Amino acid sequence: MNFDINKIIRPNIKTLKPYSSARDEFSGEASVYLDANENAFGSPLATNYHRYPDPMQYAVKMRLSAIKGVPARNIFLGNGSDEAIDILFRSFCNPGVDNVIIVPPTYGMYEVSANINDVALKRVNLTADFQLDLDGIAEAIDKNTKLIFICSPNNPTGNSIHREDIETLLANFNGIIVVDEAYINFSRQKSFIQELTEYANLVVLQTLSKAWGLAALRVGMAFASEEIIEVFNRVKPPYNINEASQQLALEALQNVDQVNQWIKELLKERDALVLAIKDFDFVVDIYPSDANFILVKTTNADAIYKYLTQVGIIVRNRNKVELCEGCLRITVGTKEENEALIDALKQFKES
Repeated sequence: MNFDINKIIRPNIKTLKPYSSARDEFSGEASVYLDANENAFGSPLATNYHRYPDPMQYAVKMRLSAIKGVPARNIFLGNGSDEAIDILFRSFCNPGVDNVIIVPPTYGMYEVSANINDVALKRVNLTADFQLDLDGIAEAIDKNTKLIFICSPNNPTGNSIHREDIETLLANFNGIIVVDEAYINFSRQKSFIQELTEYANLVVLQTLSKAWGLAALRVGMAFASEEIIEVFNRVKPPYNINEASQQLALEALQNVDQVNQWIKELLKERDALVLAIKDFDFVVDIYPSDANFILVKTTNADAIYKYLTQVGIIVRNRNKVELCEGCLRITVGTKEENEALIDALKQFKES
């Protein structure tokens, strides 16, 4: 593998001069700030939000660095992982020329971002056991393939992708391999972020939306080499993470023990939920999960989904997704929520 970022970055991004905000030009402490055209009188809230936030989210990155064991210079924070996904397309894919590879069934935002950015999409379906088709991926790669997206643990199937298969791609592909680890906190597999020094073409996505319970704050993370992170920072909007999200994320990140306890409880509930529903007549299979959800193959996903909505329980109908025909994706809830689901399913009658 001979990865060279200069060979895959878009020419206009290579020469892009990023917007320089007031907080980029002065980042120290002062007694009077008259540089950013803010409202000097404050804001009509209990907490003042009249000053622009740190454009590089330094305090949050330093806390994440301590938790993840990754230098802050290797961390990008985005408005959800979706912002990082979009920046990858805008930075490395020439519209109407380049292509990316996805491995369905997988997270739908990769395809949406490709379509928004006018980048061709190549689909190489996972195998029957939801693992990578390495031969199919190798055949799909051409000189204009810039990105390969791999979600592990995978959404919607819940399983982790074999580590050695991802390493094979990293070692042999001259573009960027994106490993989306949104559900890694629930997995028995270790994160790929420890491999950043080994693979210059690796980007790892994580989020505070799942295990950390901060979905409403929209804080996603990308971990990569300094040169890739530098590209992210050049392309991103100047203040892409608002001050409220930064402060609340920083507060939440002090509570690692609480989150770890919730993860343990959730995994226990996941096992109990599987045991409780696996013998229902309409359940064909429950696939192994390394995530906070299970994928359940049923005899009639549409009917079960409709019935559950009528009794006020919402799951995700994945019946129309490739390789997931007949499947419902069920998020693991609290003990009480899971029991409500189980009780409802006991009452379901196939017509």
